[in-house]
Amino acid sequence: MNRDVTASTSERRVTIGIVVGEDSGDILGAGLIRALRQHYPQARFVGLGGPLMLAEGFHSIIPLERMSVMGLVEILARLPEFFSIRRRLIEYFTHVCAPDVVVGIDAPDFNLGLEEKLRQAGVRTAHYVSPSVWAWRQKRVHKVARAVDMMLTLFPFEARFYEEHQVPVTYVGHPLADQIPLSIDQAAARAALDIDGDAPVVAMLPGSRGGEVQQLGPLFLDAARWLHERRPDLRFVVPCINGARLAQMKLLLEAKGADLPVSLVLGQSREVMAAADVVLLASGTATLEATLLKRPMVVAYRMAPLTFSIVSRLVKIRNVALPNLLAEEPLVPELLQDEATPERLGAEIMERLENSSEIAHEQQAFLRIHEMLRCGADGRAAEAIAALIEQKAPLKGAALA
Repeated sequence: MNRDVTASTSERRVTIGIVVGEDSGDILGAGLIRALRQHYPQARFVGLGGPLMLAEGFHSIIPLERMSVMGLVEILARLPEFFSIRRRLIEYFTHVCAPDVVVGIDAPDFNLGLEEKLRQAGVRTAHYVSPSVWAWRQKRVHKVARAVDMMLTLFPFEARFYEEHQVPVTYVGHPLADQIPLSIDQAAARAALDIDGDAPVVAMLPGSRGGEVQQLGPLFLDAARWLHERRPDLRFVVPCINGARLAQMKLLLEAKGADLPVSLVLGQSREVMAAADVVLLASGTATLEATLLKRPMVVAYRMAPLTFSIVSRLVKIRNVALPNLLAEEPLVPELLQDEATPERLGAEIMERLENSSEIAHEQQAFLRIHEMLRCGADGRAAEAIAALIEQKAPLKGAALA
């Protein structure tokens, strides 16, 4: 922590706006609030956040649940509501609370427009978690430049992209890499979940949203059946993020896999992945968590056909799974849309259950990624935002540290 900044700001009562769009943003927001209180113990935090942020003393003027949606096509019906929420936030930040800075966390399609309007009105802005401008719709970097005084990135390749486009940026690392130990005790994870220490286990994570589970849940259960026919000793465990997803998976299991050795667990996704021999999961943040847990994995994703058709024309990169992007090589298999069949998924899982040399290579690569991302992200992000509030330069050399 920069002691000079802390000493000069500890008595100030600042107002910090934060706007998140989903549960992952709520996690980052809560960590950021805790770290910012080291600089500003008397700070007031306001905007749009979830339960973890509320537990840190955050005041949310809009419930986070109103932001939940999946897919490009699916979002169209909700556009009027989202525009209304954004107008309300702009009005609040420009006429009610006068924040010293507003930090948008992820949700770029929503937050960048908000940040641009606020910055035009003279409010300092930062954006935490880069949109995938390096992957698709790269011209959005010009909107980012107009919208933010500082971009905070989780990954080093993102910071390099912004530096190339002269956008102020600070690479902070990833909070998950700080939270998860470098070495994982699989036996302890199994004992905590009451899983037989000798049984081969496949964890299945079809996503956190209802739409994702509806798309991927039946596919994953079909893959489990394909595997069970060939390896009756396998056990399958599905962690469900909340009661709604648990009820949804119960219905799918009754319809498609009542005779399969599948266990449903409420929460505990990290413990389930740590206990598993292989993880089958949806593309997204969970793939980073599996990477940090050093778990062999198979990544899959399906979405509405029209949504996939639009997205696939815009993407400029070969790989979409985070471990492949971070390793800069095709480290783990990723099967998207029509390639995601029960047979393909099952065969890739079987390969990882039976090929120890390939697994050893993956786990070494996972360890290198973990060490690269382990930077004290909450503290680095808070220090960059405090410097922005105080109109000082960001951390020296922070972009590529």
